[in-house]
Amino acid sequence: MSDLARFSVNQMTVKQLPLPDLVAACRDLGVPGVGLWREPVQEYGVEAAAKLVRDAGLTVTTLCRGGFLTATDPAGRARALDDNRRAVGEAATLGTDVLVLVSGGLPAGSRDLPGARERVADALAELGPYAEAHGVKLAVEPLHPMFAADRCVVSTLAQALDLAERFPARQVGVTVDTYHVWWDEDAPAQIARAGAGGRIHTFQLADWVTPLPAGVLNGRGQLGDGSVDLRRWRELVEAAGYTGPIEVELFNDALWARDGREVLAETVERFTRHAV
Repeated sequence: MSDLARFSVNQMTVKQLPLPDLVAACRDLGVPGVGLWREPVQEYGVEAAAKLVRDAGLTVTTLCRGGFLTATDPAGRARALDDNRRAVGEAATLGTDVLVLVSGGLPAGSRDLPGARERVADALAELGPYAEAHGVKLAVEPLHPMFAADRCVVSTLAQALDLAERFPARQVGVTVDTYHVWWDEDAPAQIARAGAGGRIHTFQLADWVTPLPAGVLNGRGQLGDGSVDLRRWRELVEAAGYTGPIEVELFNDALWARDGREVLAETVERFTRHAV
């Protein structure tokens, strides 16, 4: 592949750039794809954002995020389903066929991880057909186990696939994010399993750096700064049949404090050096 043919930058990597500035920087640097986040897109206007990106010749590779589907009370469950239906509509308007889902953590006072995962499955049963009708696929993202309590009860690719495989691949698949799965010795086998079923709906890169910052959520390292063999993971997903965009998603306070165009240019260079 050419160095940037499949490269996409997730909007959070350079969240300091307003959407028009991000689009302009991508155009100037030859970045072909962007992964967008709902909150800044909603602030700008979903239809206006779609036109802005489309007019610049960029592809929206994913929309982040839906999910948070573990509520036990009927009202909370209904709110979550309604919000996810809105997210599906936003994804369709933006022209992406992938909505990334973060499952949600344990409800307050609960210690029932299996029960929480079953509620995610129940929600997918409702959302999958709705998403398919709008030309959108749901990509369940496993997060590192340190987030299981408060953010994501789905911690491994195996768990994500156990959920996804209850439904057609055209409705539900998985997100493979190196930051969250690099530690898991079973992940390569699960990537092959996902690929065999056509369920790798998006692939994201970030590095793991230590020591972890106080705000662990914002500890995703710039490519090449940490412990992840990024090229190997790219080769694994490609061996499993994935040929789609490769999206760099970094949550990092130090990067956000810098000039956004500079960070994007650095990310492009790091991608070509460490992942291609």
